[in-house]
Amino acid sequence: MHLARVIGKVVATQKHEALEGIKLLILQPVNHNLKPKSAPIVAVDNMQSGEGDLVAYVTGREGTLMLEQSFTPVDAGIVAIVDSVNTEVAP
Repeated sequence: MHLARVIGKVVATQKHEALEGIKLLILQPVNHNLKPKSAPIVAVDNMQSGEGDLVAYVTGREGTLMLEQSFTPVDAGIVAIVDSVNTEVAP
């Protein structure tokens, strides 16, 4: 699981039939300090995320598991909206 900030949305006039009604969002992957760590990616969203939200996402086959049709051409999927991140080391 990875962290990212939602930085935009994708509007597609044509999509794979299994993606009808599913939002596509642009994510900026971030590190544990919430600083950008790689190029933005596109992910499917079933969590009702919005621009500016911090989210957790998965990639690969796991990215499709929240969709009705699990054999959908998807590279990443949002699995949670993150409320806070604690990076303190426990004693």
